[in-house]
Amino acid sequence: MKIQLIGASGTGKSTLGLHIAEKEQIKWIDTDRYIWKDETFSENYPIDQRLKMYENDREKFDQFIVSGSVFAWNPTGFDDRDLLVFLTIDDKQRFQRLIKREVERGGQSSLWLDEHGNQTNDFLDWCKTYYTAKTPSDIGTLAEHNYQITHSKSPILKLDSSQSLDVLYQLIMQRVKR
Repeated sequence: MKIQLIGASGTGKSTLGLHIAEKEQIKWIDTDRYIWKDETFSENYPIDQRLKMYENDREKFDQFIVSGSVFAWNPTGFDDRDLLVFLTIDDKQRFQRLIKREVERGGQSSLWLDEHGNQTNDFLDWCKTYYTAKTPSDIGTLAEHNYQITHSKSPILKLDSSQSLDVLYQLIMQRVKR
């Protein structure tokens, strides 16, 4: 079983990926691990090092669930998956999740108020570009995700991630077993 979860930041890819990995006792791969050197998300790995980590995981694990994408730096990555799951969620809910996560990671002082009085920071400002970015090579954007969906060799399942983890898990497993 090889499943890949994609969607905007804050749709719950990592949470769902870990949940499925634990239920199915398979490897969970968070693609952020290939990009960022640590939890501060301030320094990233060079592409050649990302590719090496990716290849090592692919050699070690026959079954896995992937949270995120490698498309921007490895366009053929995970193209042998059994299912591509595209997670969506209402943007208000998404930003509530993202703000909560940013406060948990960096404290309230990691945020400031924008011109509309909304809490933000550099990461949240980047998250606002999800729908406006136009190039498929723009990592973590709808343009990238639509390109992957359009060119997917595997079946695609679109899910609203505001549902419970167990409901999402059941829907994904039903689709995989078809």
